[in-house]
Amino acid sequence: MRQWKDKLSRFVTKTFDLPSEVMLELPRITMIGSIHAYIENHQGLIIFQSNELLLKVHNGFIKIIGSDFVLKMMVGQEILLEGKITDVTFQKEINGGKT
Repeated sequence: MRQWKDKLSRFVTKTFDLPSEVMLELPRITMIGSIHAYIENHQGLIIFQSNELLLKVHNGFIKIIGSDFVLKMMVGQEILLEGKITDVTFQKEINGGKT
């Protein structure tokens, strides 16, 4: 059933020229150098520390590592992170096997 839904979403996205991140529930990350990250379409903040940000997204997690992190904005499904970003990774699971 899930595969059928994914195929339908892709078809609608292509047919109506819609942004794929919206139809497929994908996160969008816009970075300005290594000092700002604007993340859209997340499903919740899991961890925020001065050197780590972990967000729940469709089909996994986004982990951002760095230093001097400050949340400049958090509204709905959007976050603006400021600091020194050194690594951005997509993970299927949180370390320890939880999803």
